[in-house]
Amino acid sequence: MRTGHAWKTMTVLVVLAALVALAAPAQAGGDGAKKLWYLALGDSLSVGVQPDAAGVNHPTANGYADQLYQALKVTKPKLQLKKLGCAVTETSENMLRGPSDCRGQYHLRIQLADAVEFLIKNRGSVALVTIDIGANDIEPCGGLGGIDPACVQEAFSEVSANLPRILAALRLAAGPHVPILGMNYYNPFLAAWLVGETELAEQSNEVVASFNGLLGSIYRFFRVPVADVAAAFDTTAFEPLVDIGVGVPVPLNVARICGYTYMCTPFQNIHATDAGYEVIAQAFLDVLP
Repeated sequence: MRTGHAWKTMTVLVVLAALVALAAPAQAGGDGAKKLWYLALGDSLSVGVQPDAAGVNHPTANGYADQLYQALKVTKPKLQLKKLGCAVTETSENMLRGPSDCRGQYHLRIQLADAVEFLIKNRGSVALVTIDIGANDIEPCGGLGGIDPACVQEAFSEVSANLPRILAALRLAAGPHVPILGMNYYNPFLAAWLVGETELAEQSNEVVASFNGLLGSIYRFFRVPVADVAAAFDTTAFEPLVDIGVGVPVPLNVARICGYTYMCTPFQNIHATDAGYEVIAQAFLDVLP
């Protein structure tokens, strides 16, 4: 997917603005006490989306960014949280160039543009940036009907092209010393095991492993530590078998998906439970400089 000239122009302006920011002095709080910010960026996971009792998705205050923020406030009581993630479908292309499904919440219409503006305005006062993006590039490529190889290839291509530009703009706007942390992903399609689609569960794991490898290589190139969410969810662990009360023992990784997401509920929702978001937050804490 490629967008028009206006969106490409916006991207150029974002990068130019970030370059200007390199020479900008640090800003101090008006009351003499320096404000500190944690900026959370990305897809619906970054804003803690969960389904309600009717299965409708809503952003919540239970997400990994919220839990990470509370943990950081113990030693940084002046820290404030700014969540700019999109609660609907945000791909790497949407985040970089638009059009975003959340464009109404961004006064510059694009998440990255608002993020860069925020970093410039608060230069010297940002303690941490986290980002998770890419899940919505790859998620439409699979389902109980199987995996679409052409879709997977396109998703890999899109993320390979877009994520480096996103990280470059964030680094230029934030400056060289602000920690930027990324994350890889768990595999919600492991839940296919519960309906007898064991081969699909295994195949989806191979795709997710390759996708996480791609994310890791891009993040490493930009010296961005990666929260290993896949490992925290025991994504590759088809053994041991554990009892989760569904009649037959299931592999550990399937049990984790059932406990840490809503995939094993009637909603079959990919988003994390409170416990799942807590695990993701800990994965970020584990790689925080």
